[in-house]
Amino acid sequence: MGTKHEEGTVVTRQEQKLKPPPMYMVLLLNDDFTPMEFVVAVIQEYFNKDRETATQIMLKVHRDGKGLCGVFSKDIASTKVELVLTHARKAGHPLQCVMEEA
Repeated sequence: MGTKHEEGTVVTRQEQKLKPPPMYMVLLLNDDFTPMEFVVAVIQEYFNKDRETATQIMLKVHRDGKGLCGVFSKDIASTKVELVLTHARKAGHPLQCVMEEA
């Protein structure tokens, strides 16, 4: 019996130490050069949003200076930022994509 109790205590302590990893918001930042249609296409392609949702996010970027595209684990957020930046540069646009801890 004593062994089971001790194992239970160890498991409980380990569970208390484990907390979910921090999540990161991926944001697009407004600029005066990137076409709105390009921003909508990027949101659809890299953040899996339908056209209407992508348009709403694009308008938020345009109006408020930034717009939230999604919240992800650190690795996924970082990859999405890199993909968007690479795509924008290849297309000749200065679109900025950043991640911030949620």
